[in-house]
This record gives sequence, structure tokens and C-alpha cells, in this order.
Amino acid sequence: MQPQYRLLWFRRLALLGALLAAGVIVLGAWVRLTDAGLGCPDWPGCYGHVYPDRSHDFAKALHEMIHRYFATSLGLVIVGLLAWAIANRKDRGQPLLPVAALFVVVCLQGALGAFTVTLLLKPLIVTAHLLGGLTLFGLLWWLSLVPERRDLAPRETGLRIYALLGLAALIVQVALGGWTSSNYAALACPDFPTCQSRWWPPMDFRDAFVLWRGLGVDYEGGVLANPARVAIQFTHRLGAVVAGSILMLLAILALLRARGTRLRVAAVLLLTAVLLQAGIGMAMVRRGVPLPLATLHNAGAVILVFAMVTLLRALWPAPSIDMVPLDRAIRT
Repeated sequence: MQPQYRLLWFRRLALLGALLAAGVIVLGAWVRLTDAGLGCPDWPGCYGHVYPDRSHDFAKALHEMIHRYFATSLGLVIVGLLAWAIANRKDRGQPLLPVAALFVVVCLQGALGAFTVTLLLKPLIVTAHLLGGLTLFGLLWWLSLVPERRDLAPRETGLRIYALLGLAALIVQVALGGWTSSNYAALACPDFPTCQSRWWPPMDFRDAFVLWRGLGVDYEGGVLANPARVAIQFTHRLGAVVAGSILMLLAILALLRARGTRLRVAAVLLLTAVLLQAGIGMAMVRRGVPLPLATLHNAGAVILVFAMVTLLRALWPAPSIDMVPLDRAIRT
């Protein structure tokens, strides 16, 4: 097989991994939102079995184990990508360091998955697990994309600093979302745009963001008093305004400065993703955080990462290399 075709199949495998990672993230949200995070109190099995035992809470255990099955499949795909990258490391254009980073992250994710159960849903671990899952998805999507071969105009390269700022804002906002969910603070503000019919309700910021409360605390259902939960939800909303504004400004600047089609399409995707996520968030609050909308809100985070990585790929095209473009390879 010629190097360009090996690279084509590598990208296809990375795309499969990205789809699996998206599924793992959404399934993880479903597990958390259905209070099934401790449906299997041991790891990696469930009450010592690879399939849930019907003598326990079967529905919750099944939710948790389906999530683990998907996560295991994702891990196998990433191991396959690493083996492929090492075997073909001399091929021009074959990524190696990003795949090695991917393998490290998935190993950390496995450890965080175990700690999520053994440390009784500690918010810091759950939030880190969410960030790790989105990192896996972002890296896999990046690896699946065919790098554009063109020189950017100075007005396009000037967008890179704004793109990095947007990425940082997105990471912080996702972390706030994970912290809100893992502390069961989504219902702390049942109205919108106010919170408990006030623009500045009573809040306890000191207790809201304590990262570590020791071992042996069961966090299922949450342990914080209402003022602390309100502070978390309120901060998440403020973060949404700030991060959403930064990302929308980035998308608009990219639309105005883009010379290539890929950058223009990425900007439209990012703008659409921000508006979609904002709409889901508002609808979720107004309807009392129903399970489908809450799960969709996590899927919205995946879409945001998808759009952001697409934009970053357009702003960082690979050096010109002598390889067959993807569309030509597919036609042959």
C-alpha cells in the first residue's frame, strides 16, 4: 500500500475514534444525569461481572456498563492508531507525536474513570473526566482532517491569537459546565435570565469552588447547600456570556478575513454551534432541565469542540507535502 493510502486509512480510523469519543461523552452525560454513576460500584467490571447482574439495580448498572463498553472500544481504536503511526512513522505526513499524546490522554481517562467510581463521584474527578473526553475527541477530529495546503494571508494568520483565546475560553466554560453538573447545581436557578427572580441572588462562592473535600464523601445527589449551588450556576451563566461573546467575535472575524473556503465554513460552524448551545441552555432552564435537553447540552459541547478544532485546523495548515489529496484518493 502506498504511503498516501496508508495515511488515508489512518485518518478514517481517527474519524471512527472521533465518533466513538463523541458517543462516550454523550453516554457519560446520560449516566451522570440518570444518577447511574455508581450503578457499578467496582471497576472495570460490574459487581465482579462483565455484564450487569440483575440482582442489583439493573437499569443503572446497564447504563454505566454500556458507557464502559464504548470507552473500551475507543481505547482499542487509539491503541490501533498508535501502532499504525509507529509502524508507518517514516511515511511523509504521518503524525506520531499527536498520536502518542492521544494514547497518554486515553490512559489518564481510564484512570479517571476508575477514580470516578472509587472516589464516589468526586466533582473534581468528574469534571477532569469530561475535559479529558473532549480532549480525546478534539485530538481525534484533528487527526482525521486533511490539512489544507496553502499559505495563509497575514490577515488570516493574525486570527491565530484570537483562536487560542477562544480555545482557552471554551475550556474554562466546559470546566464550569462539568462543575455545575457534578455538583448537581443545574436546578439552582430555575428561571432565566434572572436567578431565583433576582439579578444577584444570595450566593456562597467560598464553598462553591472547594476542589477537594477529602476522601469518603459520597457526592451522588450533591453535598452543597443551596447558596453554593446558586453560585456555581450563576458563574456558569456568566462564563457562558463571556465565552460565547469571545467565540462569536472570533467567528465573525474569521468570516470577514477568510480567503479560503475551509476557514469560512469553519467560522460558520463555530457561530452556529455557539448559538445552538446557547439556545439549548436557555430552553433547558425554562423547561426544568429535562433529561433529553440536559443530555443534548453535553452534545452541544462536543459540537463546539468540533467547530473549534475545525477552525484551528484551517488556521494551522500543514506544510506543503507531496501526497495525494483525499478526494483524489477516494476517487481512485
